[in-house]
Amino acid sequence: MRVGRALISVSDKAGLEALARGLAGLGVTIVSTGGTAAALRDMGVEVVQVDRVTGHPEIMGGRVKTLHPRVHGGILARPDHEGDAEDMREAGIEPIDLVVVNLYPFEETASRRGAAEAEIVEQIDVGGPAMVRAAAKNFARVGVVTSPDQYEAVLEELRGAGELSPELRRRLAEAAFRRTAGYDAAIAAYLAETRDDFPEGLVLNFDKRRELSYGENPHQRAAYYAERGARRHLLSRTEQVHGRELSFNNLYDLDAGLGLLSEFELPACVIIKHNNPCGAAVAGDVGTAYERARDCDPVSAYGGVIVVNRPVDAPLGEMLAGTFVEVLCAPGYEDGALAALTVKPNTRILRRSERRRRNPGERDLRRVVGGLLVQDRDAESEGRSQMKVVTKRAPTESEWGDLLFAWRVAKHVKSNAIVIARDLATVGVGAGQMSRVDSVRLGIEKARTPVAGGALASDAFFPFADGPEAAVAAGVTAIVQPGGSIRDDEVFDAADAAGVAMVVTGRRHFRH
Repeated sequence: MRVGRALISVSDKAGLEALARGLAGLGVTIVSTGGTAAALRDMGVEVVQVDRVTGHPEIMGGRVKTLHPRVHGGILARPDHEGDAEDMREAGIEPIDLVVVNLYPFEETASRRGAAEAEIVEQIDVGGPAMVRAAAKNFARVGVVTSPDQYEAVLEELRGAGELSPELRRRLAEAAFRRTAGYDAAIAAYLAETRDDFPEGLVLNFDKRRELSYGENPHQRAAYYAERGARRHLLSRTEQVHGRELSFNNLYDLDAGLGLLSEFELPACVIIKHNNPCGAAVAGDVGTAYERARDCDPVSAYGGVIVVNRPVDAPLGEMLAGTFVEVLCAPGYEDGALAALTVKPNTRILRRSERRRRNPGERDLRRVVGGLLVQDRDAESEGRSQMKVVTKRAPTESEWGDLLFAWRVAKHVKSNAIVIARDLATVGVGAGQMSRVDSVRLGIEKARTPVAGGALASDAFFPFADGPEAAVAAGVTAIVQPGGSIRDDEVFDAADAAGVAMVVTGRRHFRH
């Protein structure tokens, strides 16, 4: 079907001039609305104002302008259908062959801090989605364009064949329905923000940001999507300055590393391997933090994802260049650091300047067969004032520092999680074991430096005294755990018998 008449009404004016001039050059009559029509005239493009089509001016501040039979009839009409053709003649309706609409920027406005509700509500588009849906329904005849990214493909086909192919019209309709579905989902999510309960229905609204070479394994396809309208996402305000393309596993581990790194204000380094921290430390400078995190488990750190919360200086850059690093993420790189790091062509180097807080009300989604498990994010971490000493001996100030550090790290280790720390650095991590005592033993066995005098954190209670007893035998002097076992008294007594300080938090932090 040749395109003789196009309706253009866009909020995003990117690429508009090239599209409009291209259509006009092909002899297409352009019908447009208020702001878009004015912009087109300023560009020197001839345009028919929509009120000339409807015979009625825009009213209610532009809220009503295209909701009219001569607009929607022109879009939905089937000229080869006898009844439609007769209705068109009687109502003076001319067919519209191409609809170019991008919607009011509701998601952007709603995500802007400080935006008033009245302003946000005005960005709920009504006429735009109606035209988009009408055109998409009639894709057998009408082309519908909802993004500037589609302009070039549309002009290319019109210039080549003089019409839009059925295949392109169908793809455009698919994208249009996906856009209106996501738009409605964003509005529903905004209206539900003030509710504490979970909505009866959940519509996911994500845009594909990049294709990935493969998933967890080479035989699995993969892509990265970001939530539409979210204030921040995993790669927001993040620039890759060097190295190979980021993989599925890189991104999964990067998310784990950034989550743990966010627990600390002091210079810190986190090293992630297979979605678990194999080393973490805070120190007076980020170079020392890296060395102490690496020394927890240098074998596992080899080929890991490293995240730091301070710029990488030249000495640290030289140090990192001497080992195999999959991904390095930092807020910046000082003179000389990149020169050392970029000698290796494959190291993925990220500069991340994201400092905005997490999206309010963001929930954790886990895919299961045929459904989703949805929960609040585990975003809280208990402080010293929320912990209770349950042994005769209270922790020393030094032990308190290590207990609080280990507790924060343990929240980010796969359950059953055990973290042993000394001097604000991990010295042993036991992750993902089916029994807690085995996690304790693993954490001790993996320690390359003595655990004597260290503090131990357990993400959930000890069901028996054997876990603390194994830790005490290795020299651990302070333990933090949630408590709540039916054998708590036995566990507390075992700590007392060994002269070990134990505190409970009253809250566990499983991570599966």
